[in-house]
Amino acid sequence: MISILVVNAKGGCGKTTIATNLATAFANAGLRTALADCDRQRSCLGWLKRRPKDMPEIVALDWHKAQGKVPDGIERLVMDTGAGLRSSRVQEALKPADMIVIPVLPSVFDERATRTFLKKVDTLKPVRKGKKPVGIVGNRLRSRTRAEAELDEFLAKLGHEVAARLRDRAIYQDVARRGLGIFDLSPGRRAGAVEEWLPLIRLIESQDGSVGREI
Repeated sequence: MISILVVNAKGGCGKTTIATNLATAFANAGLRTALADCDRQRSCLGWLKRRPKDMPEIVALDWHKAQGKVPDGIERLVMDTGAGLRSSRVQEALKPADMIVIPVLPSVFDERATRTFLKKVDTLKPVRKGKKPVGIVGNRLRSRTRAEAELDEFLAKLGHEVAARLRDRAIYQDVARRGLGIFDLSPGRRAGAVEEWLPLIRLIESQDGSVGREI
């Protein structure tokens, strides 16, 4: 099993969007997938309640009060957390995580919080020793803008680089309302969007000793 923790210092950066879409990517690849909601707002659980029954199954885990047992046979576990590293739920979720995914917005107003947060992440012993890789996701980017270039420069100064770049697309809100992710859509409807996720998915799948299934 590969477990992925999606976390950031601030709310509103797209953690739930990334967590739900990663879950649909794995589920559509035929991997037995669970989505654990560690946030007291339980946005992921609300999304799963709207998910159509004919879509690939994603097992719902309500961990907003305490981390529970992962059901037998789960191959991919995605954990959506609240903001920051201080909460007990986040600290508990860090332990089983094989990889940490951090969404970052291209906003000068978020830089201070992101800098502080990444420095805290970098001090975690498993991260320092390379046992828990960190994947930075540039979220809601707009092509060929100064903001995107400035995000790269900002992260480079902190010793990080963007693992994946997700464009600002209305389709994410459209599918979320129906309990779907972009990987649930037909190839024609998701054209362009899926390709942006592949670098992140390949990074996640590289944590497994076996070759990941095609997504």
